[in-house]
Parts: sequence; structure tokens; C-alpha cells
Amino acid sequence: MAKGDRYIPTPTPETAHFWSGAREGKLLLQQCEECGNTYFPPRPFCAKCNAQAIRLREASGRATLYSYAINHRPAPGFDAPYAIAVVELEEGPRMMTNIVGVPQTPEALVLDMPLQVTFQKLTDEISLPVFAPGETTE
Repeated sequence: MAKGDRYIPTPTPETAHFWSGAREGKLLLQQCEECGNTYFPPRPFCAKCNAQAIRLREASGRATLYSYAINHRPAPGFDAPYAIAVVELEEGPRMMTNIVGVPQTPEALVLDMPLQVTFQKLTDEISLPVFAPGETTE
């Protein structure tokens, strides 16, 4: 990686489905066929019961802002300030992401605010799920 370049994730056999879905504009989660647990990040077994019988589930893309920190220092691929956030998906799992489409200030980033997934294309193979203000999830 050259200095100043943004890190590009490398799909693995366990995460290939996730990146393929993101490339198509879909947020794919895994759901256990034994206990029904929906989870993230991708792994070859259920995080709750350890079962290996899992299926893919397309998420609604709706979430709420659970937590965040505003970074005021530039980083490769990011203009400061930018929010490093944890969102809680409507399906239950939480994921780390960035918030876009809103000023990166505490006044604009309100905990529990409704969010909607959108995708930033980094390469022909990798699109990142990020979240923007959206409609209420209720």
C-alpha cells in the first residue's frame, strides 16, 4: 500500500459472499439455521450456538447510530473530520462503519438517529457499506 492510499479489504473464503453482495449494493448477513441468530462479522459458524448450518440473509439496510468518535486527524483515504461509528442494524447485529451525508459534528450525529446503508465503490471488486441519515426504523 502506497503512502496516502486507502486500505482496501481483501476478501477471504469466509467473507467473499459479503463483498460480493456489497458490490451489488446488498448488505448480506449470516443467519444460523439452528438458533435463528443473525450475526456480523462473517464467520463459518454461529457466534451464539457454534452451529455450522448457516444461510445468507439480505439486511434491510436500516440501522441506528449506536456510538461514534469523530477523528480530527487526516488518515489515508479520509478527509478530517470523519466519524468512526458503530451502528445497530435493524436485524440486531452491530457493525463498525462510517457515517456520510451529514456534518461530522456532535450536533448532527445524534445517538439513535435512523440511518440507511449506502455503498462507496473503492475498486471494481470492493464496495464499502457506509451509513447516511435515513428514515425511522419503527
